[in-house]
Amino acid sequence: MLYFVSSLELTEFMKLNTSKQTWDLDKFYKSETDPKIKKDMEVVKKINYQFINKWKDRKDYLKDPKALKQALEESEIIDEKYGVDGNFGYYFSLKSALNQIDPKLKARENKIEEYSTKIVNDGQFFGINLSKIPLKDQKVLLNSPELSKYRFYLQRIFEFGKHTLSDKEERILNLKSPLCHSNWSRMLNSLLNKQEDLVLDEKGKKTRKNFNEILGLTSDQNKKVRDTSAKSINKIFSSLIDVAENEINSILQNKKINDELRGYIRPDSSRHLSDNIETEVVNTLVKEVTADFNTAKKFYELKAKLFKVKKLAYHERNLEYGKIVKKYPYERAVNLVAETFKSLDLDFFKIFKTFVEGGQVDVLPKKGKSGGAFCAHNLISQPTFILLNHTNRLNDVLTLAHEVGHGINNELMRKKQPPVYFGSPTSTAEVASTFMEDFVLQALIEKSNKEERLSIIMQKLNDDISSIHRQIAFYNFETELHNLFRKQGYLSHQKIGQIFQKHMVSYMGQSVSQDKGSENWWVYVGHFRRFFYVYSYSSGLLISKALQNMVKKDIKNISKVKDFLASGSSDSPKNLFLKMGIDIGKKEFWKAGLKEVSSLLDEAEILAKELGKI
Repeated sequence: MLYFVSSLELTEFMKLNTSKQTWDLDKFYKSETDPKIKKDMEVVKKINYQFINKWKDRKDYLKDPKALKQALEESEIIDEKYGVDGNFGYYFSLKSALNQIDPKLKARENKIEEYSTKIVNDGQFFGINLSKIPLKDQKVLLNSPELSKYRFYLQRIFEFGKHTLSDKEERILNLKSPLCHSNWSRMLNSLLNKQEDLVLDEKGKKTRKNFNEILGLTSDQNKKVRDTSAKSINKIFSSLIDVAENEINSILQNKKINDELRGYIRPDSSRHLSDNIETEVVNTLVKEVTADFNTAKKFYELKAKLFKVKKLAYHERNLEYGKIVKKYPYERAVNLVAETFKSLDLDFFKIFKTFVEGGQVDVLPKKGKSGGAFCAHNLISQPTFILLNHTNRLNDVLTLAHEVGHGINNELMRKKQPPVYFGSPTSTAEVASTFMEDFVLQALIEKSNKEERLSIIMQKLNDDISSIHRQIAFYNFETELHNLFRKQGYLSHQKIGQIFQKHMVSYMGQSVSQDKGSENWWVYVGHFRRFFYVYSYSSGLLISKALQNMVKKDIKNISKVKDFLASGSSDSPKNLFLKMGIDIGKKEFWKAGLKEVSSLLDEAEILAKELGKI
């Protein structure tokens, strides 16, 4: 599986400089008051309104392929270089992620949102007019040679047209969105990130930590540390539960109103359309994974036995088992990931090197910083940025590989796709990330002895169960939450907690305790505010397992994987996979991936018995 390069190349590329551990945003502006920001805002506004004023009263592009081609090409230039918020919107969104408790940054973000929303409202006539083209004229445009590049793009617009409202109605929905959704979720997230408490640190010493640091400590190897941290997290959630109750009900109501106005039958229908994935495919995935929840229950049963307890506490579900090296400093994590990438494909490694050495990774947790991890991209002409909250655990190594996987996906698309197809739908967005993450973990397994192998396999199983079974349990929770809200009109936090625990038990079984306080752990799950996003983690990992098997059989198949990752949104996920001989519409496909997880669990049980652990 090794990608062979010359000794000179190897020496050059082996040297990864990890000294830059914060984002270098100076490539945009020198400061938040840089005069260039105002100039850029004027340019973006001017470019957008040149297009708006040119086309707003014209109707020829709705029938004439040549006129439509001209309009689409002009629109694409805007999408490539300017968007509706240029570099300044991206800059302040990144700055805000690093400091979510700064009111000045919030104010700038709000003003930019108002600025961009006005441009979107004034320019949305173009997409709405396209979406309302009569069927007979749609066929003419779709079959036009001049528009071959835009055929799939137009197909998507025509499909969205079935749920698109009038220009005035769409303006109203755009204007109310921050008030009814994003402001609510942003408020709760900000409140969480402001929280601090005195907890035991890794050395057992009482230290004041912020919310994200405390959350990380709930899986610490020291039981006193993780228990006191969990107690602190429960206290934080309890103090904010009334706010969270109002927040979630408000955005549930907003979603219900929007769906009714647009004529969506199910709460998850808009997600499926947005991701260009058939509802039947998602239904099959959810059904097959739910039917396989026994695998997850068996895993937690084994984990409890290995820890010599009858039940794991809820916050202990991700506890690392065994003699895994306790500390994975960022430098070591980078080297581990780099070695794996180099063995797969040199392009993967080169992209990773650019991220690490180019100030595109923000590594360490700090007060006010956004929790978790993400990979950010905006316009095709703008660089990728990766946010981590690295705390030196094995899971942080995998998180690095995961987010860099997204970044590699971005860079491959950037090279092959025009702006109109830059970006992956949710249904495929998690394939690259889980592909990279899995290979990194497999590399660690291969280098280990039996004792270490059991520990790492248990960690891999934990990740697989969390990505596949837990996310579908989350999906089931969301489905019941939305449906029940639409029947009752309002849900108390007690009722939401009851539903949440029900679905956590459904996949974890009786080997994980739903202890007091765990009913509120839905509060910080941002994905519930993005609506039905979570299925993509399950589908992404199961699909990536199929791609991994292709590469394991023949390393030359890595070129097919790269072609897929570079395809962006240029075709439907189902068609992209069919080109590779993978039919995601069949239940047998999902079952094959689930069987791999079950087989790995069997291997862990055998190893545990051989080592006398159970």
